[in-house]
Amino acid sequence: MTISDAPKFRRYAAEERAAMLVQAGLDCLAEGGITAFTVDNVCKRAGASRGLIAHHFGSKDGLLAAVYEAAYAPMLAKIAPETGALALGQLIDTMFDAEAHDLPTLRTWLALWGEIAVNPALKAAHRRNYGQYRAIVEGAIAAHGRSRGLKLDAGPLAASVIALVDGLWLEQCIDPEGFDSQRARTACLGMLEPVLGPLDP
Repeated sequence: MTISDAPKFRRYAAEERAAMLVQAGLDCLAEGGITAFTVDNVCKRAGASRGLIAHHFGSKDGLLAAVYEAAYAPMLAKIAPETGALALGQLIDTMFDAEAHDLPTLRTWLALWGEIAVNPALKAAHRRNYGQYRAIVEGAIAAHGRSRGLKLDAGPLAASVIALVDGLWLEQCIDPEGFDSQRARTACLGMLEPVLGPLDP
């Protein structure tokens, strides 16, 4: 083998390598759940050495927290776009967007949810992101109430809406063929509209 025939290795920037590890972690969770989220599996998929997880994230738990942040970021960006706050009906539609919540994404969430209660690093990441999520939903509910002259206690309602959405996402994950995004959206509106009035965007 000549020098020109030898494999060429690319040197990645630190940010690129960290992002590759996070993506590998997301892929492992989507395909095999929390039991597939091992250092060996993540490193093999990312083409990285084991020591890079400690270097970039401190530990496997640190990587899992970063994976959780990465899973949350697209949803937060969709429900709080830079163009302005969504109306409540638009928010519900976005939450059940079929492309944003495909089966691999739902499986990833299911794996992460099951780990939050026993993983301090993940619990801290959850509290930060859930706080943003709840504030967005609470703001949409408050705006909806003002626009219709309703006296709404937006805080508790926001927690209830999120719990309802999470439960419907879970049902989609368990039975994706029998309970698709459209059925989940219809079920959500069926629970909310008797209390909040019509939510059509």
